[in-house]
Amino acid sequence: MLAGFSPIARREIVTRGLGTCVEEAMGLSLDECDGVFLSVDVDVVDPGMAPGTGTPEPGGLTSRQFLDIIRRLVFELPVVGVDIVEVYPPYDHAEITAMPGNRIVLEALCGIAARGRGDTWQPARPLLEGRGTAAQ
Repeated sequence: MLAGFSPIARREIVTRGLGTCVEEAMGLSLDECDGVFLSVDVDVVDPGMAPGTGTPEPGGLTSRQFLDIIRRLVFELPVVGVDIVEVYPPYDHAEITAMPGNRIVLEALCGIAARGRGDTWQPARPLLEGRGTAAQ
């Protein structure tokens, strides 16, 4: 294991639960730092939902689980930058992997903007709450 890295195996996620593992990872990411750089590795998503990667791993997260995690991370952590890795266009027929890749960027930017407005993580609250209603 490299210094500063704490990998979480798929079996551990299944046994302990995804939410618990995300909580632990968030806690570890804040040890002795003021900001977090989020490197998003698309090959954690099941290849049925993101086949365009150089290292597909069956049994991965669903794209919905992954997007929910991204939004939560950028809401709750002091994210200062984001990148996406392991999207491999030659393997990405019909742009199946590009779509979640695009959405990862959108989730990250929206979460960072919402955090900047002082919003807090409330997963049950509609994202567009209060929008689309005309002022009376």
